[in-house]
Amino acid sequence: MANTNSSKLSTSLEQGVPPRVRFCPSPTGNPHVGLVRTALFNWAFARHHGGTLVFRIEDTDAARDSEESYDQLLDSMRWLGFDWDEGPEVGGPHAPYRQSQRMDIYKDVAEKLLAGGYAYHCYCTTEELDTRREAARAAGKPSGYDGHCRDLTAEQTAAYEAEGRTSIVRFRMPDEALTFTDLVRGELTFQPENVPDYGIVRANGAPLYTLVNPVDDALMEITHVLRGEDLLSSTPRQIALYKALIELGIAKETPVFGHLPYVMGEGNKKLSKRDPQASLNLYRERGFLPQGLLNYLSLLGWSIAEDRDIFSVEEMVAAFDIEDVNANPARFDLKKCEHINAEHIRMLDVKTFTESCGPWLKAPFAPWTPESFDAEQFAAIAPYAQTRVTVLSDITANVDFLFLDEPVEDEASWAKAMKEGSDALLVTARAKLVDAEWNAEALKNAVLAAGEEHGLKLGKAQAPVRVAVTGRTIGLPLFESLEILGREKTLARIDAALARLAA
Repeated sequence: MANTNSSKLSTSLEQGVPPRVRFCPSPTGNPHVGLVRTALFNWAFARHHGGTLVFRIEDTDAARDSEESYDQLLDSMRWLGFDWDEGPEVGGPHAPYRQSQRMDIYKDVAEKLLAGGYAYHCYCTTEELDTRREAARAAGKPSGYDGHCRDLTAEQTAAYEAEGRTSIVRFRMPDEALTFTDLVRGELTFQPENVPDYGIVRANGAPLYTLVNPVDDALMEITHVLRGEDLLSSTPRQIALYKALIELGIAKETPVFGHLPYVMGEGNKKLSKRDPQASLNLYRERGFLPQGLLNYLSLLGWSIAEDRDIFSVEEMVAAFDIEDVNANPARFDLKKCEHINAEHIRMLDVKTFTESCGPWLKAPFAPWTPESFDAEQFAAIAPYAQTRVTVLSDITANVDFLFLDEPVEDEASWAKAMKEGSDALLVTARAKLVDAEWNAEALKNAVLAAGEEHGLKLGKAQAPVRVAVTGRTIGLPLFESLEILGREKTLARIDAALARLAA
């Protein structure tokens, strides 16, 4: 059979025809990072080529869809920095953009497909279908629908209806191979025995995804469908449906398809909504930057260069080419995701970083009272914290010693730092700190001198001081921290540590 979907990408773009792509999630539960990756690639493709991004909501499953999830989807898109040219809150020439508001359209198309002989009523019961499938499997044959109701006579149809049977609507697949060129995977061919007739309308009249998705793509004049690999098996069905829609005057052309690689989690399994690291909300709550998360997600199947992992969203858009996407599954690596996010945090100017930390400096994240927070102290410590946090939520534990009445008790840190002789060292260090000028360099010299009196280098000498003042063995630069904390609080905490050691 001739190629029904040859790659029109280069041709159409060379002719100056801007692409129309869509992102069409279902509002069910928290957004998934795999879903975000799909949105990112569609958005970057549209922006790179000066095309149109249609944001469409596929909410025909009343049992699973919810307004709360719908609101979360829109909020997530805004947080990620995505804009769309048509869709909710924007409108457009193909409104409405929620499938639940387009039911009359689907009903009309289904009726035209039936009238044109492209679809038919199927009266088979679930039990009958199961029995015939089992028999086919036992005989070593494909177990898809066997076309039992494909060519019913008027008398057979009347007999089924007289029995009180209900029917679904099935699309009539062509009895020939279907070949198309996938933008990611190249030329693919599906044999007819592997793509049987399929349902497009339930017995209760509700349209199925197999109908509404391609119908909306046709009516909204989508030129390129970029979606997950899990939908690849439905593509030959949709190509056949497009041919029917074109012949009926409903569609203008068949879009070009590109199927993005799976995002894999642990154990070489596809990352699912149930995986803890799959939820977009998790990354928002931990304080990932949108640009850091998007940078990492773009690497799940694509790269800007072999030796470069860190880049801006703008740089990705400028370089993005869907034909460079790798077809192999992409493994989600949380550590690498965190590393890339940390690099984006470093690239912020200090003012933006300080403002971005805001949510984690107050309830419910911060363990201190609002009255204890000192904005000037935080502004002073922020440049040091910025070089050390991986996600914005790390800021809380890094600066809590400034705003708590007492440092956090960390028994492991205490046991590690407070060795024999630590009390004597702290006494000496306190005496030198009392007389020191209160700046980081002078404070460092004071602790260094105290350490020398006890035969300790600076690293060993500062450990008990750090734990006494901050509660932890690791953290921000010690002497800059002491300078910002102030003389009175620093000495008071050393006194408290000495009392504890004496006890």
